[in-house]
Amino acid sequence: MTSEHSAEATSAASAGLSRRGLLALGGGIGLAVGATAGGVVGTAASKSTNRASDPRYSFFGEHQSGITTPAQDRLHFAAFDVRDGATVAELIALLQEWTSAATRLMMGLEVSEKGAFGGGAYLPPDDTGEAADLGTAGLTITFGFGRSLFRTTDGADRFGLAALLPSDFSELPTMVNDFLRPELSGGDLCIQACANDPQVAVHAVRNLTRIAIGRATLRWSQLGFGRTSSTSTTQQTPRNLFGQKDGTNNIKAEEADRLRQNVWITQGPPGIVGGSYLIARRIAMNIEVWDGVQLQEQNRVLGRDKKTGAPLSGGGEFTAPDFSAHDSSGMPLIDPRSHVSRAHPDNNNGIAMLRRGYNYVDGNDGTGRLDAGLFFIAFVNQPARFATVHTNMARDDMFAEYLKTTSSSVFLVPAGVLEDEYIGQALFEA
Repeated sequence: MTSEHSAEATSAASAGLSRRGLLALGGGIGLAVGATAGGVVGTAASKSTNRASDPRYSFFGEHQSGITTPAQDRLHFAAFDVRDGATVAELIALLQEWTSAATRLMMGLEVSEKGAFGGGAYLPPDDTGEAADLGTAGLTITFGFGRSLFRTTDGADRFGLAALLPSDFSELPTMVNDFLRPELSGGDLCIQACANDPQVAVHAVRNLTRIAIGRATLRWSQLGFGRTSSTSTTQQTPRNLFGQKDGTNNIKAEEADRLRQNVWITQGPPGIVGGSYLIARRIAMNIEVWDGVQLQEQNRVLGRDKKTGAPLSGGGEFTAPDFSAHDSSGMPLIDPRSHVSRAHPDNNNGIAMLRRGYNYVDGNDGTGRLDAGLFFIAFVNQPARFATVHTNMARDDMFAEYLKTTSSSVFLVPAGVLEDEYIGQALFEA
């Protein structure tokens, strides 16, 4: 940023932090800061409505929460466009207020001290109140920046961030079976709210959207349920809407080396190092056609046994696939065009990703078929690495016959922050 922008950012930061009174939350509530965000910091104290069994995650740390945090059961994802003509000071103020609100929400508190019930009788409440009695439900809130926040497609540098645009921050190429709807893709900012109660996740996005009024507008959003991958060794592998175990080989929070190699950004300016790239793709599944496919053919298309998740080359779910194994007639036990073959790191130069997707069902389409599928979310340290895997899949993957992608987005997830910072602060002060 220019020195003028840097001064403006510092001024706005000071004002915003003063308004937030973030550190005044201390005392009995006891914000905890660990080495990484997403660590369980216990249950909130009496000011919160947390139930004793609710996990409570810290917003602060080296990395943002909601990446390696054990995947919750529900999702509300939202993308926003910053208002045309908005100043860098207005954007910073929004990020400060979002940080303050997210911190409180993840502790099971309302978005402000006045909250849903403590304001004046003749004023709209600060908080909408529908989650007042639901506790944290393990809520995590993750923020991302779109490429357009750094530089628009026509080259405009709206917020003085163009010089900080990472060279790795590339959009994804159009893939086979991409039928993308621009109004459901992209955005300047994104929020990923995950929780074990859908109302808690929706409440978070609803209130953060209210806070953005006048500065950013909701571009598109997606609800998800039934996580489709595990992000911790403590979790069982879930199933997607095709009834298959999904994400067996997913990177886990306990695998520090794999995270460092595939997920965390390790080079770049402050605020980016320690971050990641979030890939979000809405993939419609042709449910009715798949339901009419023979079980043995479903197994062949996937390359795994539908019941156990084991590779067709033998063993259990977590046995490494043997792509060289053949049957008595000389045919490969795992079809080279199967999904596991096309997507596996062994066939993609070792590239892996941390998946964090969800099922979705948005009613039915005009033909009476379910409008359902996978809201795919993955975290990688370079979007091009994801594109390599996806291109390999799209080339021959038999699974593609049953899929259609309608939305595709890439967001930079900045590094985590300390208690007295707002999300993305290091970028605006660079």
